Amino acid sequence: MISNTSTPGPIGVFDSGFGGLSVLREIRRALPQYDYLFLGDNARAPYGSRSFDLVYTFTLQAVRHLFDQGCQLVILACNTASAKALRTIQQHDLPVLDPNRRVLGVIRPTVEKVGDITHTGHVGIFGTPGTIQSQSYNIEISKLHPSFKVYGQACPMWVPLVENQESNGPGADYFVQKYINALLSQSSKIDSVILGCTHYPLLLGKIEQYMPAGITVIPQGAIVADSLAYYLHRHPEMEQRCRRGGTCRFLTTEDSEKFDSLAGVFLGETVSAEKITL
Repeated sequence: MISNTSTPGPIGVFDSGFGGLSVLREIRRALPQYDYLFLGDNARAPYGSRSFDLVYTFTLQAVRHLFDQGCQLVILACNTASAKALRTIQQHDLPVLDPNRRVLGVIRPTVEKVGDITHTGHVGIFGTPGTIQSQSYNIEISKLHPSFKVYGQACPMWVPLVENQESNGPGADYFVQKYINALLSQSSKIDSVILGCTHYPLLLGKIEQYMPAGITVIPQGAIVADSLAYYLHRHPEMEQRCRRGGTCRFLTTEDSEKFDSLAGVFLGETVSAEKITL
């Protein structure tokens, strides 16, 4: 049982690995005044191919840890966790843990934005096998835009490319072209493609290089940052529970030196993480 408290704390940002750092970077850029606490469950990553039950269990452990660290608001900056765990945590666990705290994801804000971007209503999704299999984007898009057609393409090689720092290598060219071709073969009307994994912005240069003209590629970081800013504006009671100090701490379940070296690639700054156990 998490102790109920309204003491201001950092905004928690969780990801199974490193990709959420691309979201954190944009959030800090838009809202630099708050304190942040990032947690990467790198020792158990990737989540993309794991079962719904296991992703839920791991994600709940992370959320509880961030709550224990004083976070009143936690962002699941991970599409797989948002797809497989968010709804259950919001509906089942938060009322028990602390009904005044909040856990938000990255899928809903992205879906809300795509309606302003597409002209044809044919939307592509690049994601991990878990995110594509979950049909989460299809479900959320159908709620807001029932006439839209959604086409998913799993990209199992993109996360390993990013995490092995091969984003700019020739292997990346091959697999970027492969998955773009596979997605676009599903429909000639696709005019907007969501990068449904927070690792994928590191491949954005290559994706835009091989994406045909006239198709808009949609990274999530800035969208989630704008959505969070709007959420805090609409919920001043939660905004007051987000501590202001401009600091950022990093936690990882993996070796901290390994985390630091790759986190620096995502953030463009030196990072010093603390190793924890969930």
